[in-house]
Amino acid sequence: PVLHPPKCVPGQPCSKPTAAQFTFLISSFIFLVIGAGGIRPCNLTFGADQFNPKTESGRKGTNSFFNWYYFTYTFAVMVSVTGIVYVQSDVSWAIGLGIPAFLMFLSCAVFFWGTTMYVIVKPQGSPLTSVAQVLVAASRKRTLKSTENPHVDELFNYLPVKSLNSKLGHTTQFKCLDKAAIVTGRDEFNPEGSPKQPWRLCSVQQVEEVKCVVRIIPVWSTAILFHIAIMQQQTYGVFQALQSDRRLSTSGTFRVPAATYIIFTMLALTLWIPVYDRIIVPYLEKVTGKEGGITMLQRMGIGIVSGLVEEYRKHIAATKPGLGIAPKGGTISSMSAMWLVPQLVLTGLAEGFNYIAQVEFFYKQFPEGMRSVAQACFFAGNALASYLSGFLVSLVHHITTGSKRGDWLPDDLNEGKLDYFYFMLAGLGVLNLGYFLVCARWYTYKGDGERVGEMEMNAKESKKNVHLVV
Repeated sequence: PVLHPPKCVPGQPCSKPTAAQFTFLISSFIFLVIGAGGIRPCNLTFGADQFNPKTESGRKGTNSFFNWYYFTYTFAVMVSVTGIVYVQSDVSWAIGLGIPAFLMFLSCAVFFWGTTMYVIVKPQGSPLTSVAQVLVAASRKRTLKSTENPHVDELFNYLPVKSLNSKLGHTTQFKCLDKAAIVTGRDEFNPEGSPKQPWRLCSVQQVEEVKCVVRIIPVWSTAILFHIAIMQQQTYGVFQALQSDRRLSTSGTFRVPAATYIIFTMLALTLWIPVYDRIIVPYLEKVTGKEGGITMLQRMGIGIVSGLVEEYRKHIAATKPGLGIAPKGGTISSMSAMWLVPQLVLTGLAEGFNYIAQVEFFYKQFPEGMRSVAQACFFAGNALASYLSGFLVSLVHHITTGSKRGDWLPDDLNEGKLDYFYFMLAGLGVLNLGYFLVCARWYTYKGDGERVGEMEMNAKESKKNVHLVV
């Protein structure tokens, strides 16, 4: 009881929390963020590391792992937003918070129980340091002039014997970074062939790993607007449900909680993933001859119904008798909230294609030593989209308040223009799709230049190991 304010007394203002109570609450959120930041990017990478990418069964296992990981993740969230939320709101907050605490304890016990059978890939230094070294070395040698084929004549090829990362061939994109691998008379080498000054000279392998990261950034940025659309769909979908008929039958009295409708998104996703993984992927593999059926970028590109549904809901609210007043104000439309299900199902299918392809794309396209960073990129993009989503709503409020048509997003949706907002998101989505197609066409998958690179390296082996540019 000392950790929170006393209960409110009817008819009297509620007591505010003390500084110590508020600090205790915020500290719990901080620990929650630290825990999630450590678990989410790493557990997916660690799980995928259990498969051997050098075997066909291992590659197929990795592909299925991403599908089933997201399946179990979504199923867990679905249980959380239904069963656990019900316990918290209708039974007891203490029990409702105790359940996930017990589940976390159980997960820790299972995790440590399995430590004897895990494949553990030992880290080899900081991958971010290697990225910084390439940028610094390329900057220091920016004035050097390279020949037309510097990767044949001038670049430093070195790969440690116990390197964790797969060997990458030279690519022609971002030639400015190649200067980090140009050998000059000032460069010195250790007996095993590594440079004595890694901040002045980097290998082709290091340069190509940095290129992998740079190539991913434009593709990563296209997912941010996709995240925004998903968030707004789920947020305002709840508000739409609040002002719609949530009864299961016209004669019934039970109303489906408005927040529960987002479960249709998760349900569509959990039903779709097994069908996609076990039925569609094998069929597509036979048709296309590609591992996984279609490329990761093609899956990310798949996926105005919402605006049309909102227009219909407002029309019903304006032309037919309402069902009362919503908690936030405004008439409850007699349109069944089940009309929201198709758009929520489409959202789930879009997530099934885009989200799973993202995590697989980042895992496979980042250098092996940066896979935890790769998964952090997915969650960082989601977090950034959350901030931008709030900014977009505030911006629409600011611009439309006081206009002839009024605020698009008032508390009473019947007085607003939520359909216009959805159409705006659809328009932004079209522009984002065009941007994505440009990025996808420009993108070079990791390893596409490997064969050329190996030919060049074999040619160099017959010459001197080091070429000096004086």
